[in-house]
Amino acid sequence: MRILIVDDEPAMHDSYRRCFARGECAEDGALNAMAAELFGEQAEPRGDVPAFDTVHCLQGLDAVAQVEAAIAAGDPFAVAFIDIRMPPGIDGKETATRIRALDPNVNLVITTGFSDFSPIEISKVAGPADKIFYIAKPFEVAEVVQTATALVHRWAADRELAAAMAQLTEQSVELAANESRALHLATHDSLTEAPNRLAFVKALAEQARGGGMFAAAMVDLDRFKLVNDTLGHLAGDELLRAMCGLLQSSAPAGATVARLGGDEFGILFDTPGEQAAVMACDRIVAACATSFRILGHSVQGSASIGVVVVEGSDARDPVDVMRRADLALNHAKKAGRGVVRSFDETMDDSVRFRRRIEGGLGQAIERGELSLAYQPIVAGDRMEVVGFEALLRWRTAEFGPISPALFIPIAEESNLIHELGDWVLDEALKVLPDWPGQYVSVNFSPRQFRRQNFVGHLMERVQHAGIAPSRVQIEITETAIFDNAERAADTLYKLRQMGFRIALDDFGTGYSSLYNIRKFALDCLKIDKSFIDGMGREKESAAIVQSIVHLGRALGLGVVAEGVETDAQVQALRLAGASHLQGYYFSRPVPAADAKAMAEARFVGGADDLGGDEFAIQAGNGTAG
Repeated sequence: MRILIVDDEPAMHDSYRRCFARGECAEDGALNAMAAELFGEQAEPRGDVPAFDTVHCLQGLDAVAQVEAAIAAGDPFAVAFIDIRMPPGIDGKETATRIRALDPNVNLVITTGFSDFSPIEISKVAGPADKIFYIAKPFEVAEVVQTATALVHRWAADRELAAAMAQLTEQSVELAANESRALHLATHDSLTEAPNRLAFVKALAEQARGGGMFAAAMVDLDRFKLVNDTLGHLAGDELLRAMCGLLQSSAPAGATVARLGGDEFGILFDTPGEQAAVMACDRIVAACATSFRILGHSVQGSASIGVVVVEGSDARDPVDVMRRADLALNHAKKAGRGVVRSFDETMDDSVRFRRRIEGGLGQAIERGELSLAYQPIVAGDRMEVVGFEALLRWRTAEFGPISPALFIPIAEESNLIHELGDWVLDEALKVLPDWPGQYVSVNFSPRQFRRQNFVGHLMERVQHAGIAPSRVQIEITETAIFDNAERAADTLYKLRQMGFRIALDDFGTGYSSLYNIRKFALDCLKIDKSFIDGMGREKESAAIVQSIVHLGRALGLGVVAEGVETDAQVQALRLAGASHLQGYYFSRPVPAADAKAMAEARFVGGADDLGGDEFAIQAGNGTAG
């Protein structure tokens, strides 16, 4: 509670001292005399005056020096009372100006009976206006005390607020740094520092959207296992780093070279045609056919390549492009290794199978071949079932169970995805009345999310089923919202306004960023299973999970960890602060009847038995789950 008093009249300083005395002052003396006369007692001294530490100066220059010394000592003044006319030194206006230049936080009180300066003039040089005040002489004791008390409390509150803002800024910087580190770890291989599979798939998707002709090549190192077995894993790691550098230097200009896992690499580059792409791959194979000095041993390098050329106008799913390149790579290995093979349709017997699947998918609903399985979502703190994710299953008479990873992309390429999506939503809504309060989480594909009047369509079906929107969670991936962020933000805002829950699925594998999370109306983030799988083996995966959990908690979002399969993962995730858990540890996806029993029991743990139905427990993706 430090106060600086600047006045050239000693009598004024005596007045200030009486004002700020915690014991008796002039008023207290009169009160004491009256009390002694009437009651023979002394009146209690005033207790409402804070303990002020006052410093008195007769001239402005002395006051400026005091302020400078106080700042240097780390004990600044909260308030300065300044007389405006102080001959022969600098006047109050100049004194206030210099003090403000030294300390922008001090509150200035100008006291004067007559002034050559208007308040506006003084505010211009000693402001801001909310930190400069005026008291006319002669002043009342109460006026000075109240002003000083209010301003020192305000000064203290301003300091606390500034400290809190500084801490918040520091936390924001730390959060941004963690996000950047997590993003780098999520998209780069820790051994070679090259982009990893996630980054390669993202680059492939962007290349497909950009148009033009490009090539995707899969590279496999020949006889790499032999190096690991004979020279050890350290030698194998060194060979991988050396080969990665060689691939980067021999690939076409502007190419993306990524390590996809093990001894497999991916290369993405622009090309004028298939012949040019094969020639570029031939040059890479020739460059790899060299000797390396690995830990004192001479190792002969060799690589096989499968390549597929894609027209920009031929919109391909990135996973399908990689699958075709991988088929070509398998043919290259069968041809004797150290060669290049380009993909052609004869390599892909599944193309014809795919066409037959597409034809049967249009009749699957009518034939009653579709069903939903439900996997519980468990609150991490109390192990209570709070919701279920609805997962689509398709079992045909001709082919048996069909993986969602196969038929969902086919449905995405046609309008069948809308028909399937509506069926999934309607079936999921039917089971909600049987549950004692849990919500159902339904996946929506990017094409569904971009559907015309998606919000109205969704609300209509929910109202028709008589279900409260708060019991429906919409799961989307960042891919669904990335193409048109503004439209997506508006859609999500409307859904939240109506009461729907919003979950961002597969967080950490797509276009994850703090900007996306802050921009869109979300309830929770779902950590992709790949990171949970790697927690016990890779410190990078554990760091990513930790960063996502901290990020979600800092922004007030729930965090659902998918793919939880072991007790160790459960304990690690609960310790990290994940709010919800989902995975085989608690239950595999189960039929509606079993989900109802689980919902009524409320608490679960461990694995369940699906009677040997292997397909029913297959992990899925996208709309299918």
